[in-house]
Amino acid sequence: MQTRLDLTCHSDTPSSGVTAVYAFLTTLGGAPHERMIDFHIHSCRQLHLPVAVEPVRTDGLWQTTCVELFLKPEGDSGYIEYNLSPSFAWAAYAFDDYRTGMRELPLTFEPDIQLSPYNGLLMSVHAELDVSACANRETAVGLSAVIEEADGTKSYWALAHAPGPPDFHNPACFTAKLPAPPAP
Repeated sequence: MQTRLDLTCHSDTPSSGVTAVYAFLTTLGGAPHERMIDFHIHSCRQLHLPVAVEPVRTDGLWQTTCVELFLKPEGDSGYIEYNLSPSFAWAAYAFDDYRTGMRELPLTFEPDIQLSPYNGLLMSVHAELDVSACANRETAVGLSAVIEEADGTKSYWALAHAPGPPDFHNPACFTAKLPAPPAP
């Protein structure tokens, strides 16, 4: 199953060049613990992309161009967060509740991040992810992106925005749903 999800720019952080951000979320081969996410960023101006590195767990990726996936299992106060950088660096965190109890999320496999060739107008970030922490229940989904343009302009994109400054951790941003896997 593949679903297209469109992100909107936060009104306090307008972009001078990004025209669209959307993602496709897909279950891989029927395995409920594996998901594939494809983010697409369209821009009429050059983006600032971090320098490519070996894939490694890294904090602070949200300070420049990066895409994020939040998953909150139904009935839980806790949630998980993935940060995926076009540099191939990544981060995965678990939270006990809204912005509390943050710790590294243990994974059965590290994210596999790939980029489509960036042509100055379209950047695509593809990742295969371990979502076993919430694979057996219906799950609320939040998608977001921090996009830095070459001139330093930063815009903040999400499926939905809560009132106030950009806050991707706010449960009001988790507006998409992943269904629970069918019983065997």
